[in-house]
Amino acid sequence: MTTILGLSGSLRRASINTGLLRAARDLAPEGVRIVIGDISAVPLYDGDEEAAHGTPPAVAALNRQLAEADGLLLATPEYNNGIPGVFKNVIDWMSRGEGLALFVNKPVAVIGASPGGFGTTQAQTHWWPVLRTLRTRPWWDGRLMVSRAGGLFDADGTLTDDKTRGQLAEFVAGFAATLRKDQP
Repeated sequence: MTTILGLSGSLRRASINTGLLRAARDLAPEGVRIVIGDISAVPLYDGDEEAAHGTPPAVAALNRQLAEADGLLLATPEYNNGIPGVFKNVIDWMSRGEGLALFVNKPVAVIGASPGGFGTTQAQTHWWPVLRTLRTRPWWDGRLMVSRAGGLFDADGTLTDDKTRGQLAEFVAGFAATLRKDQP
């Protein structure tokens, strides 16, 4: 079984990026499991808090999921042409101390949806230097940037557009195939 940890960079209950991630989970090919991590309880990074209390439980849980995963799938919103602060904060916390080793050589793919006309082009591009610094292995063979996403999801954040679902299924299958090649 190939396991992918999926993280959405949005806290909204009806987030289109969380919806995109749920759809990826539902469309994953046989033998592939996408586990969606919960970032909602991750506090803002505070070095004093870390020194006094160590890694917060929510971060430790995400790191356990990352350790068990063959790959990482980031579903990124785009805020003001960049990475959402809450999402970057999660990765910053996860990569502290021993957590950094969990990212080294970890295959990572990035997807995103936006109501704007350019999808999440800027946010996805801004992730690459972060992922390079963490020494991950970004999956370059596919990109999925869902633009004008407002009409492709229902009010609950569920992806309803068949064309986009097909593109997403193809993307996930491609990433999963790469992960399977890496497995013994």
